[in-house]
Amino acid sequence: MIRYDLRCAEGHGFESWFRDSAAYDALHAAGQVACAVCGSTSVDKALMAPAVRSARRRAAEPAETAPQPMLSTPPQGPMAEALTALRAKLEAEADYVGPAFAAEARRIHEGAAERRAIWGEATGAEAKALVEDGVPVAPLPFLPRRDD
Repeated sequence: MIRYDLRCAEGHGFESWFRDSAAYDALHAAGQVACAVCGSTSVDKALMAPAVRSARRRAAEPAETAPQPMLSTPPQGPMAEALTALRAKLEAEADYVGPAFAAEARRIHEGAAERRAIWGEATGAEAKALVEDGVPVAPLPFLPRRDD
């Protein structure tokens, strides 16, 4: 795995991990590398220095370090605001059913459960089976909070 610091044409800095440099090149050429802040696909590698630590520096560091944030800058702008609003609306108006999502969605579709908005988690195979059976589902651009 390789981590690249990236920057979009709007100046947003963020980082992303890729299998290797060839994987980055292929995804970038296909327009599939997008800014984590604004969604722009006009993204290039930012200047970065390798994270090399000497044995003396490693010995001086504490054994455990706090996890580093995934983004250099917190998400902001219209896309981040829209996702925040979507999440708030979903949490206020829909029932979180967790890993039972596929079974509950099927029950609602078949009329065996009360018709209501739900959200939760499903495997790729479960989601594919729901779509193939005509159950209306859509992926969400975020994960449930740890306390859900």
